[in-house]
Amino acid sequence: MPDSEENKPKTAHDLAKKQRDISVAEFFEKNRHLLGFDNKRKALLTAVKEAVDNSLDACEEARILPEIIVEITQISEDRFSVVVEDNGPGILPKQIPKIFAKLLYGSKFHKLSQSRGQQGIGISATVLYGQLTTGKPAKIISRISKDDEAHYCELEIDTKTNQPEILKDEKIEWHKERGTRVEVHLEASYQKGPQSVDEYLKQTAIVNPHVTIIYTTPKAEQMIFPRASEVLPKETVEIKPHPYGVEIGRMMNMLDDSEEKSLKHFLEAEFSRVGPGTAKEICQNSALLPTMKPKELDRVHVEKLIEGIKLTKIIAPPADCISPIGEELIEKGLRKEIKAEFYTSVTRTASVYRGNPFIIEAGIAWGGELPGDQTVQILRFANRVPLLYQQGACAITESIEKTSWKPYGLQQSGSNLPVGPAVILIHMASVWVPFTSEAKEALAHYPEILAEVKLALQEAGRKLGMYVNKKKRVGLQLERANLFENYIPEVADSIAFLSGKNKDELTKKLKAMTQKEDIQKLIGTMAVDDSEQDESFKMEMKTGEEEE
Repeated sequence: MPDSEENKPKTAHDLAKKQRDISVAEFFEKNRHLLGFDNKRKALLTAVKEAVDNSLDACEEARILPEIIVEITQISEDRFSVVVEDNGPGILPKQIPKIFAKLLYGSKFHKLSQSRGQQGIGISATVLYGQLTTGKPAKIISRISKDDEAHYCELEIDTKTNQPEILKDEKIEWHKERGTRVEVHLEASYQKGPQSVDEYLKQTAIVNPHVTIIYTTPKAEQMIFPRASEVLPKETVEIKPHPYGVEIGRMMNMLDDSEEKSLKHFLEAEFSRVGPGTAKEICQNSALLPTMKPKELDRVHVEKLIEGIKLTKIIAPPADCISPIGEELIEKGLRKEIKAEFYTSVTRTASVYRGNPFIIEAGIAWGGELPGDQTVQILRFANRVPLLYQQGACAITESIEKTSWKPYGLQQSGSNLPVGPAVILIHMASVWVPFTSEAKEALAHYPEILAEVKLALQEAGRKLGMYVNKKKRVGLQLERANLFENYIPEVADSIAFLSGKNKDELTKKLKAMTQKEDIQKLIGTMAVDDSEQDESFKMEMKTGEEEE
């Protein structure tokens, strides 16, 4: 019986007719959850986050102290207008359509220096989401100086070609001498809480103490986060990759693209921290001739080269490509936004994963008004950007859980988050942050990152432990003082009996000598100067960490 038309086998030619290119915009049109637009509440946060991150990057690159205005207006039950305005350097008119209405367009993807943006997706994805959910274009105003006119654009994205569609383009009057203003209408919902726009801006103010943020909520409430520092973050310098952690495939591509005439010169030219002596040692450890031509190395040679790099001691990458917050400013940020009793912070030295340098910083706020019967609050940051979602999937959370907190004065059950009156802050500064997805919500679980986070936590934890230990000693001394105060009448009576002096006068004198304020001052001084006990406690902490 012949095959029916329906059951007739299809040929490769038939299948090929249905295949075609997929533009980046088309892909994210159907998969917007990958970019952080998977529900209405999160969509509002993502839209604000991407615009604010762009503004902060632009201001810092131009060496301008940022002043960011964020306004969210509720238009209907599930429609909002988001406006983010800055005092940055502005954008050249010809660049505005590409920056705001073309996905995977940017200046930071190939550059090895710290920045908030990486992929050239964020703000254009926000424009795409607004276009898809409301059908309205993004409205952009930008001005580069007081001598230039402001430029106004209305933009959409052609999802089939991933190209900008310019609906309006004109020069206008604008009150600002320079800066950029973006307005997007989108479908969203607004709620307060730990994953809200309010919390994101508060945390942004903590790790960016040089920023002033003026925020108007959908309920017309104004919140101002004033800057706590007049100092801009250190300007970063672009660097080359570090040899440690470079994978075979990447190394093969680098060798193939190189114009160098020898392997030795390739190593010197393409990597940071590799001079003539180190390059020669790598070649010796790899059993490869320094004179070999890079393009002639095959996979077997590259495997030897990777092993040779591992056997060679190479100094850590330069830290001038990274701009950590710094211990002093972390504490300032915590003090500004969190009411606690004790603050401490740690900035580690630079380390490397997959050839990319990074620095881990930790901060702890303890006591004060913080609740003591709940799990600690975790503040996660990457390149000064708060990470509010996917806490359980983040390398930072895993490192906190695997750190033993009992010696540092916090309660902990097994490998769970500790319980106590504390806020734990972790910041990763890197030339390329390894996120688990394009939404940039959690750090990937690289062993090098997990190890550095744990070391930073232990260092900050030891400082907390010493403070808690001192406080306990002070408490014991106060208890003893209070106990002695209870016996003052009997002591005065005995002294009066032996000396013949007036009992009431003796009682007054003894009470004056044991005023709690004086005792506390005395005990506080003793606690601060008690260096021997501090060193003993520090050794106990280190011993516990080594055993762990």
